Amino acid sequence: MLRITELKLPLDHLEDAIKAGIIKRLGISEDELISYVIFRQGHDARKRDSISLVYTLDVDIKNQKDILLRMADDLQISLTPDTTYQFVTQATKEITGRPIVIGTGPCGLFAGLLLAQMGFKPIILERGKEVRERTKDTFGLWRKGIFNPESNVQFGEGGAGTFSDGKLYTQIKDPKHYGRKVLTEFVKAGAPAEILRVSKPHIGTFKLVTMVEQMRATIESLGGEVRFQSRVDRLEIEKGRVCGVTLANGETILTHHVVLAVGHSARDTFKMLYEQGVYIEAKPFSIGFRIEHPQSLIDKCRYGNNAGHPLLGAADYKLVHHCKNGRAVYSFCMCPGGTVVAATSEVGHVVTNGMSQYSRNERNANSGIVVGITPEDYPGSPLAGIDFQRQLEAHAYQLGGATYEAPGQLVGDFIANKPSVALGSVQPSYTPGVHLGDLSSALPAYAIEAIREALPAFDKKIKGFAMADAILTGVETRTSSPIRIKRNEYLQSINTQGLYPAGEGAGYAGGILSAAVDGIKVAEALALAMIADK
Repeated sequence: MLRITELKLPLDHLEDAIKAGIIKRLGISEDELISYVIFRQGHDARKRDSISLVYTLDVDIKNQKDILLRMADDLQISLTPDTTYQFVTQATKEITGRPIVIGTGPCGLFAGLLLAQMGFKPIILERGKEVRERTKDTFGLWRKGIFNPESNVQFGEGGAGTFSDGKLYTQIKDPKHYGRKVLTEFVKAGAPAEILRVSKPHIGTFKLVTMVEQMRATIESLGGEVRFQSRVDRLEIEKGRVCGVTLANGETILTHHVVLAVGHSARDTFKMLYEQGVYIEAKPFSIGFRIEHPQSLIDKCRYGNNAGHPLLGAADYKLVHHCKNGRAVYSFCMCPGGTVVAATSEVGHVVTNGMSQYSRNERNANSGIVVGITPEDYPGSPLAGIDFQRQLEAHAYQLGGATYEAPGQLVGDFIANKPSVALGSVQPSYTPGVHLGDLSSALPAYAIEAIREALPAFDKKIKGFAMADAILTGVETRTSSPIRIKRNEYLQSINTQGLYPAGEGAGYAGGILSAAVDGIKVAEALALAMIADK
């Protein structure tokens, strides 16, 4: 088949317009077109009152070779690539050992799933609870202010991505089409089939819960084992090689192959690895606040008279501003029609994040507004970034009244550098609640200065972004892991053979899809190593 990219049609085009567009684009007659399927559908809203739908199409036509030769110089016409996933190997009877996967976020789930599909019967260890029990504990903080440090937004089956917008798109290079494997497995687990074709697929928390359960059932049906409330407190290492793991209950499980797929908040695990000599280095991340606007304002600014169109849904945005003080401020993890959520993993700390349900129909839009920082801002050991995060989070807890309420400030007051005393037209969605005041001490002075400069600049791109009644809540500190566990060409730790650092916590991903893809990569590398070791 031939693939056509960037076929643009009006937002409200007629049903047969795609067929007519293909015929015109290829310069063929109607009887030469056999069939077509939509591989990807998105929209171009750069001209908000003249929005186009943008299609990638796989087309079956007569005389394909002749047409492809005739259009050889057209970069938007090519042969349809084969995106079918091919396993790199299969376990043999001679293999008796079992690999261990630590963590059940997207990376750990897909590492475990791939290993199970290849016949390696992995043991998957999760410090938190299974997803439904974990959801109850998470809602306990949101609704009652009761916090469980081992079962929350960060820890438990499904990982931090379970309580998010469920975004399933990424900017990573993916020449082997691993992302297609991820989306296909998600659909098998109960995700809407449309995620295979929409340009910015998302799922939402409630759908993710049932999908995670189905993926676990698949792993177990293939001989894998999933253990909850099984925190790994020590790696057993001999002569630079992993030989097992020891759990918090004292049990030791022997193995020479461990996937480390913990999330970016597994601070005690990072400390344990560092103390055991596993090579770790500090890396950049970002800090800031969550901002909330009426979703209707964002829809109108992005889509104009087309706001509310069923094919467009709730509008998103992506913003960046380079400040006079040399800092970059950008929007992060934008959640259309969503809520701001409590995302701490430690007692006496406040952390914000954003999430949406599949419908994206809540009244507010929210996004992180964050400032990039580097290890030069928090010098010291490779774990200094964690200490820096903790200081900000503990201070936010105090600013919020020491009740897990988040400190907040109206955007107009923040820009004017005066405390907020009453809410305006925008009602914050964060629970357990928002404690209004002054955020000027919530971040370092350079970050406050940068965000104050960026908000009016963003208002020039999205009119109303700096509206006085929009609200900021703090702090956003878990944008990405503050460390990287460096790995070699075989995806193993550079100084600990058999340890496969993976996903967001190890510094190799940033979101559900990229973490899942990294899980596939390390599963393949580990499987090939086990075959070679037999």
